[in-house]
Amino acid sequence: MVGKQLLGEKILVGRRDDGTVFALRDICPHRGIPLSYGRLEADQVCCCYHGWKFDSANGKCTEIPSLTEPENFKFDRVRVTPYPCQEVQGNIWVFIAHDPLHLPLDAELPPVPSVPYFGNVSPQIAEQFLFNCHVDHAVIGLMDPAHGPYVHNAWWWRAGKHQFRIKEKPYEPTEMGFRLVPYTMPYSARPYKLLGQKVSIEITFDLPTVRVEILHGDRHTVCLLTVISPIDETCCEVHQSIYWTMNWLTPFKPLLIYLTRQFMYQDLAIVEKQQEGLAFDPSLMLIDDADTQAKWYFRLKQEYEQSLAENRTFINPLQPKTLRWRS
Repeated sequence: MVGKQLLGEKILVGRRDDGTVFALRDICPHRGIPLSYGRLEADQVCCCYHGWKFDSANGKCTEIPSLTEPENFKFDRVRVTPYPCQEVQGNIWVFIAHDPLHLPLDAELPPVPSVPYFGNVSPQIAEQFLFNCHVDHAVIGLMDPAHGPYVHNAWWWRAGKHQFRIKEKPYEPTEMGFRLVPYTMPYSARPYKLLGQKVSIEITFDLPTVRVEILHGDRHTVCLLTVISPIDETCCEVHQSIYWTMNWLTPFKPLLIYLTRQFMYQDLAIVEKQQEGLAFDPSLMLIDDADTQAKWYFRLKQEYEQSLAENRTFINPLQPKTLRWRS
């Protein structure tokens, strides 16, 4: 069992004996201690304070050891909030509804994100990074196409003096976001050359914070799944999962983990520096076309919130567009 915080709520995520996962509110309704300090007994979550037990499937209390006449106490009136939970491709997803305690068991939930081409396999690399910023700044920072030459300048990526080029790339709306239409890159950074010749790239972003990058070469494929989980208003957790078809890379995994961390630490460092200025609540600006993806993100959020308020279907407000910027 692992205790997490998501969207300002304490969440307990666990795995039963049969391998399936579950999620409950990580607070015992008796004295408020986190249940993650307890243990799992036959798929029952046992609180470490007084031994109260809760069904991992529905959160209902099943035992209170201190009761001398348990038959006179209605256990089903005591409940820990359960959350729909699913494991796909080695990632555990928790759905947090506006009113999770009264979420119908047959409620239609959003599909769990996944990467194509890899089936139900776990990622070769899965890393998490704590960003001390609002989720919006993490999202638009990671999707920003113009920061690369300044933030990600390393010997193994883009070392030395960067040659700026005009980029022109087509984008189109998806069901819940937008994507970079697949195209063959005219030139590649050093790591991409491992995939072979004619490396193509496709990047999709969907609400709430899911980014999938697909790199195809004539020899191999790599998929990167990036998801940002809000912890509260001031920090979030960035999850980076990487899948590849190059089995011969396995012995080099420690090195690749190190490089992945260094790459993300560069983004983390720049966002934390940004917080020093944001603390003074300055007026900010977004420009075309380099900042158009950030604008799209806020438009998508606005439409989603409005569709909920009006109790109607979400309608993607974006239109196909070719963006041009220099980086």
